[in-house]
Amino acid sequence: MGEAAGSGLEALLRQRRREMIEWHLEARGIRDRRVLDAMDRVPRERFVPEHLARDAYSDSPLPIEHGQTISQPYIVALTAEAGRISPGDRVLDVGTGSGYAAAVYAAMGAEVWSIEYVAELAATARRALDAAGFERVRVASGDGTLGLADAAPFDAILAAAAGPEIPAPWLDQLADGGRIVMPLERGRGWQQLIRLIRRGDEYDRDDLGAVRFVPLRGEHGLR
Repeated sequence: MGEAAGSGLEALLRQRRREMIEWHLEARGIRDRRVLDAMDRVPRERFVPEHLARDAYSDSPLPIEHGQTISQPYIVALTAEAGRISPGDRVLDVGTGSGYAAAVYAAMGAEVWSIEYVAELAATARRALDAAGFERVRVASGDGTLGLADAAPFDAILAAAAGPEIPAPWLDQLADGGRIVMPLERGRGWQQLIRLIRRGDEYDRDDLGAVRFVPLRGEHGLR
């Protein structure tokens, strides 16, 4: 690709990123300025296959390797907003996938640990994160339903895959005041995004609406 063509694509992607913020996030109710600013700083095209770069800012999931997808921008923004991420928060990102969501959380100032069931995807995400300037995100390969006890407690545990219930290890690894945001299977082909907030030994629970995610894999997942 020539220099002029490359600069033209970059300008197009910058424009589409701004349109994503305005049309797909703000227009649909995302209000947290830190979320919007982070998503404006993270180049989503770095986290999709090269031939899909022009589609990077469409509000839809896109296919990546091993039958997985990168979540649509609105869902990433909704999860980040529901997680109430503040600078310095310790965040566990379950289901690294492409690495895009982990980059958004890091751009909000969080310390991010991300865990991916598929080792090859974890390696690809690590390269993408490094290339996009997010070297400080820690990426591990393993069973995300077990959490990461050595890095706990977490202020937020954010999942990009749907399970039958909240994994017990996540509850054990959640800080007081911490938030879990994850989709739960509800049968008959639909899922519900929920937020759990720890209040000492009790938990507040919010319903964030119907969603569609890939299955959560692992000991406490669907397979």
